[in-house]
Amino acid sequence: MLSYILRRVAIAVPTLLLLIVISFLLMHAAPGGPFTSERPLPPAVLANIEAKYGLNSPIYVQIINYIGGIITEFDFGPSFKYKDRSVNDIIANGFPVTLTYGFLSFAVAVLVGGALGIAAALKQNSWLDYFAVGVSIGAQVLPNFVMAPILVLTFTLWLGWLPGGGWNDGQWNHLILPVIALSTSYMASVARLTRSSMLEVLHTNFIRTAMAKGLPYRVIIFKHALKPALLPVMSYLGPAFVSMITGSVIIDMYFSTGGIGQFYVNSALNRDYAVMMGITILVGGLTILFNLIVDILYAWVDPKIRY
Repeated sequence: MLSYILRRVAIAVPTLLLLIVISFLLMHAAPGGPFTSERPLPPAVLANIEAKYGLNSPIYVQIINYIGGIITEFDFGPSFKYKDRSVNDIIANGFPVTLTYGFLSFAVAVLVGGALGIAAALKQNSWLDYFAVGVSIGAQVLPNFVMAPILVLTFTLWLGWLPGGGWNDGQWNHLILPVIALSTSYMASVARLTRSSMLEVLHTNFIRTAMAKGLPYRVIIFKHALKPALLPVMSYLGPAFVSMITGSVIIDMYFSTGGIGQFYVNSALNRDYAVMMGITILVGGLTILFNLIVDILYAWVDPKIRY
């Protein structure tokens, strides 16, 4: 098991480095620059600004300096647009916000979706199964950019129960609508995956054998069926968790939460390469990390898996 983990880590590190290099090259190959505007700066002023941020060096020198700063000091450099703020400061302020409601959304999606999927599989072709499938399909066709305005229209404008935006230090009434909007489609995916996987396991020979031996039904479900049924769900949960805690750009923008998604969109519009690189590396690093965790959990659940 240890050698398997070390092999996976040995693959993850160069993958992250490759992500940094390719992202850096693509961003600098895009037309325009962080100091490009409708009123061009005098050449001497532009040269001084580029020298201040090290943009006048050859591209390979910039990449080496950038990666060196991350490795030695965990420094993602200064922002080109936010005065007197570093990329580290922006991520430190925005990431906890996104992480908070992203984690809550993940918990809701897993608990509600998993419970719906298991219940539907155990009561196949019953009213409960039809209800769970109907809820899943309905939630699947409502992506977060559709759910968000529906929720605000209903609970803020019509009923007046909940605020339609802002963060206010993460008070519970400001969390409800972003969490529902973000978790709905993921909950539907978890429910459908869990149901289909559970049904497949329940029709396998070893479950039939366990039933023929007269084992209690709950022992068959919790001891023999649940573990293999969750394997496909686990492979989905790793990337889904990263998507929820980092990719909620629409939620950040719509509810004005102040999360990193809002900074990412603004930095893209302003060509703020430094902020874009910092958030891209954060998202890429978390994606690689959680895929690694899922692979390890896979190997732990099913020891035959060693790839």
